[in-house]
Amino acid sequence: MTLQSSCLLVLALLAGCGDRLGKSKVLRLATTTSTRDSGLLDLLIPTFEQQQDVRVDVIAAGTGKALKLGEAGDVDVVLVHARQAEETFMAAGFGCRREEVMVNQFELLGPADDPAKIRGMLTPEALQRIARGGFRMVSRGDDSGTHKRELELWAQARPDWDQYVETGQGMGPSLIIADQMFAYVLSDRGTYLRFRPKIDLVPLTAQSPDMKNPYGIMVVHIEEQPAAQTELAQAMVDYFISPQVQTMIQNFRLEGEPLFFPLQPTLLQPTIEE
Repeated sequence: MTLQSSCLLVLALLAGCGDRLGKSKVLRLATTTSTRDSGLLDLLIPTFEQQQDVRVDVIAAGTGKALKLGEAGDVDVVLVHARQAEETFMAAGFGCRREEVMVNQFELLGPADDPAKIRGMLTPEALQRIARGGFRMVSRGDDSGTHKRELELWAQARPDWDQYVETGQGMGPSLIIADQMFAYVLSDRGTYLRFRPKIDLVPLTAQSPDMKNPYGIMVVHIEEQPAAQTELAQAMVDYFISPQVQTMIQNFRLEGEPLFFPLQPTLLQPTIEE
């Protein structure tokens, strides 16, 4: 064997080893734009990747699209915030496990001078006043969890009026558009706090049970899924409801304010740093 042939053989072997060593496990997580925009996943995901020696591909979309990715088997785990849609997903057999993770709240935001005079009202009543007065309102209009909740909050069928605008975009861009239009908009509080330095909109309506915004995480049921991949998806769910992560969620702050509250309080670590 010539020296050149030997070198080529060594390079080929090294390349093969590199492929095997460099090939990492991949877990696909579909989640909401509000979860991504809050910055929480930037805190949680790297630790899970390190613990499991896995790369997590995060696909951020509206809840409706995230659930459709799960239905198609294009992702392994789904983290969303639309309880009724999640229960439908599970009942249809698209998921094999669902756990509660965290909760925040929705806020009906608007200009500080509040042209519709809705300050302190309950949100369904405030929406009706906005519509009757023909005031500007922005909606995501994208089948996201926030859009689904907005539709639930209309005490009756949503009226049509010229100043109602559907963006078809995520929560962050929708907040910017509403701010530029001096319009009202429904937002999850986490994304609002993230974008508060960039906008002048303020929360206006009173808090009530129908403004609670719980998040659930589900393992997607995929036919002929390798057992190792299903185990990895189960491990991610275990991780999100673990004492470690539930405590991290409780301690997560933006400008000194909590964004989410854990829904597994019995699992919190006994000592929580402020």
